[in-house]
Amino acid sequence: MANSHEVSGATTVTVQDGNVTSPCGFTAAGVDAGVKKPGVLDMAMIQSDRPATAAGVYTTNKVQAAPLKVTREHIAAGPLRAVVINAGNANACTGEQGERDARRMAEATAGALGLQPQEVAVASTGVIGKPMPMGVIEAGIARLAGALAVDGGTVAAEAIMTTDTEPKTGKVEWRIGDQQVTIGGMAKGSGMIHPNMATMLGFFTTDVQIAPALLQKALQRAAQVSFNMVSVDGDTSTNDMALILANGAAGAPAIETEGPLYDQFVQALTALAIHLAKAIARDGEGATKLIEVCVRGAKTEASAAQAARAVAASTLFKAAVFGNDANWGRILCAVGYSGADFDPAKVDVYLGHVQTAAQGQALDFSEAEALTVLQKREVRVTVDLHDGDATATAWGCDLTVDYVHINADYRT
Repeated sequence: MANSHEVSGATTVTVQDGNVTSPCGFTAAGVDAGVKKPGVLDMAMIQSDRPATAAGVYTTNKVQAAPLKVTREHIAAGPLRAVVINAGNANACTGEQGERDARRMAEATAGALGLQPQEVAVASTGVIGKPMPMGVIEAGIARLAGALAVDGGTVAAEAIMTTDTEPKTGKVEWRIGDQQVTIGGMAKGSGMIHPNMATMLGFFTTDVQIAPALLQKALQRAAQVSFNMVSVDGDTSTNDMALILANGAAGAPAIETEGPLYDQFVQALTALAIHLAKAIARDGEGATKLIEVCVRGAKTEASAAQAARAVAASTLFKAAVFGNDANWGRILCAVGYSGADFDPAKVDVYLGHVQTAAQGQALDFSEAEALTVLQKREVRVTVDLHDGDATATAWGCDLTVDYVHINADYRT
């Protein structure tokens, strides 16, 4: 699974097979605690063998789950040593009891690992509005602590899934001086996915030593062009977060200021985040195709991003892709209502290599060639605004009848 991703339009970074235990000094575990149902993995834990600088980005939904509040507080308090995650219950809209339960998850993890509660981040995903089964959760935490291992990253990634059909992991390696350094990651997300952010959890670990402010800035930039450029169904959740822990275990020179070393770190983290974001879009609930929308020639990156996200999120266009219908007008329509600054009379539209519109007007294109493009597992759309040099890419998936079936009986 080596995949290359172009970052900032210039640098190509290769994402390899790996996970959150690929960097030095990290262990992980996953167990079937019983939060969901017997025999299904539903709790995970990550531990650093030393204090790790931490950073996080979170959903912009005003309704936010209890774990987000607790995790924000703990990151603000200083370095982290562990993350505990459960699937099957979001611990959202659960009031003061939900917050107490989130704090108890941190306390129980700290007790099991010999840490302080503020050294533990907490994340949850699953059904909203149900009380946490704390007896099951605490028993799961005890089992996780005893199962932590350097090869536990794979099972941990499986344990955070909800409606996902496959785990989403990867790593990036490069050198700082004479030392090899690594960023590893895992994510979950399949439905309720939309920018800023979506029902996704992302966890990154790295053995790089980096200043806290730079780590936060790097994560925000990576999330902006990856997780915030994915839409499956237009819904933004209550529980979304992406966290990164940097423990410096590789022994490489520390990144203390912006410059070449920091730029390399941002490029590596961004490539891995894009890899995981695309995996989320590809695994959208009921999806059969990944849609990649590239908008180029925009006046600003913000306009390019607005336009790309609108096309990727268009229900009409997603349905057309599912039906192999080259209805390119839905693309231009979405760009038009996106809020992007552009001149409709300059716009070119492409489905794969097939140009369907020039200067905002229809071309006499080959429906047969367009059908060949749309029948592929990955469908690329290009929109050229011819208004500047800015570019942005967004990802989505087709909208299928299976999406309705999955979400019609999610709780039952």
